[in-house]
Amino acid sequence: MQFVYTRRFQRSYRSAPTALQQAFDRKAALLLRDLRYPSLRAKKYDETHGIWQARINRDWRFYFLIKDDTYVLIDMMEHPK
Repeated sequence: MQFVYTRRFQRSYRSAPTALQQAFDRKAALLLRDLRYPSLRAKKYDETHGIWQARINRDWRFYFLIKDDTYVLIDMMEHPK
């Protein structure tokens, strides 16, 4: 598997604090190893559009699509409570 980053994701990543970027980088490495890795808590977010959600930390999530052998990273944002 590999990553493709949308412009929206790139903007969100660049504007995030360094600690959050580092946390995402660790989670991205786990995603490449195993979509079902427990701390990711990855799940289908929008079945209609095929969008997945995974956890960066308690307060932040990232969203992605799975296209063949590629994860298309859409965005990262605070999780609404």
